[in-house]
Amino acid sequence: MESRETLQISKYRQKLKQLNPLRVNGRVTQVIGLTVESQGPDCKIGDVCELYPHFGAEPLLAEVVGFRDYRVLLMPLGDLGAIGPGCDVVNTGEPLTIHVGDALRGRVLDGLGKPMDGLPLPAGLHKYSTSNPPINPLLRPRIREPLSTGVRAIDGLLTVGKGQRVGIFAGSGVGKSTLLGMIARNTSADINVIALIGERGREVMEFLERDLGSDGMARSVVVVATSDQPALIRIKGAIIATSIAEYFRDLGLDVMLLMDSVTRYALAEREVGLAIGEPPTTRGYTPSVFANLPKLLERSGQGRTGSITAFYTVLVDADDMNEPVADAVRGILDGHIVLERNLAQKGHYPAIDVLHSVSRVMDQVASSEQRQAALNVKRMLSTYREAEDLINIGAYKPGSNPSIDTALKYIDNIHAFTRQDTFERSSLSEAVQQLTEQFKELS
Repeated sequence: MESRETLQISKYRQKLKQLNPLRVNGRVTQVIGLTVESQGPDCKIGDVCELYPHFGAEPLLAEVVGFRDYRVLLMPLGDLGAIGPGCDVVNTGEPLTIHVGDALRGRVLDGLGKPMDGLPLPAGLHKYSTSNPPINPLLRPRIREPLSTGVRAIDGLLTVGKGQRVGIFAGSGVGKSTLLGMIARNTSADINVIALIGERGREVMEFLERDLGSDGMARSVVVVATSDQPALIRIKGAIIATSIAEYFRDLGLDVMLLMDSVTRYALAEREVGLAIGEPPTTRGYTPSVFANLPKLLERSGQGRTGSITAFYTVLVDADDMNEPVADAVRGILDGHIVLERNLAQKGHYPAIDVLHSVSRVMDQVASSEQRQAALNVKRMLSTYREAEDLINIGAYKPGSNPSIDTALKYIDNIHAFTRQDTFERSSLSEAVQQLTEQFKELS
């Protein structure tokens, strides 16, 4: 009995030694644009602080983003309307954390991980950090298994593996959100985590009800940070969605992470960087944008137990596929899918430009028969595209070129294969079977 009491006392003594009885608060000195400057408290980059208004309102959360002339620079995670000089600043001593668990399926969260439907978080959730480092590269298993997306053109011609990270590159209005909805509804993954970053408020319900639907919603966790939210909340929305995906991956599940869009995440990073005094570089983007992009994107992928297969949409300015963010993201990810405006204008959906798209792991997850059939399709598409103008004006005479003749014979079948109605279901096995059967004569 005495030994047990001794152990309890020693435990409490140890806690008392670790306890700091003094709390040093900081004071807001000025607010400039999006940035709050304070004198103190002691903190480090990434710590979340509480800003206390003068009139007894609820404290406002803000994150430490830098230091200048012995002053702390904070970015608010909410509205700054009640904050002014002299407000107390209290450091929580930890980065932003969220509560996660299986009960989040079917829920819509804001950019800080709080429910948007007005209902409380479900019971039984676990506290989880949002500042997790990427997995050690030597602990990442190789990608060896395919994952069905439910989109025939992707499954057959650009096969995706479990743990692969793919970019969807397109201009505005070409069908990115619709394609994400098709993947979310039809994928063979165990759970979807969907991040809508910088979306128009009007489009959120459209995506949830029209593109995702009740079936897709039941197996998804959705994180929403609309364009009117502060830049830091848009950044945190992307990070929180990735953290939720990591939690489910560590449980051994195959997770589908869908982020729309990584471009608006980069724009929010630029906004924060300019506000704290970073020099602008290419097209006004700050150096931290290109430093933080790989930190975010490398967190998805194959894990020791589960996997995060990720699709990131990239909104390209004026359909320029070589603009800075698109170029940086393409260099980080394991493949890219290009949506072509000309195909969309012809009513060809999904408007995937197969010739300009690539899956860097397809050779590792597809059979030799499928790879050969996909190669045949790409060759015929390339041949037809080169001769399309001659064919359209009637200048090409059949029999002049055997390759063009073959392309003309199969082009309608190719277009039928790559077209798919928004609510048409297709499995990986069906796509592969249809591909090999239709184009086996050319093998």
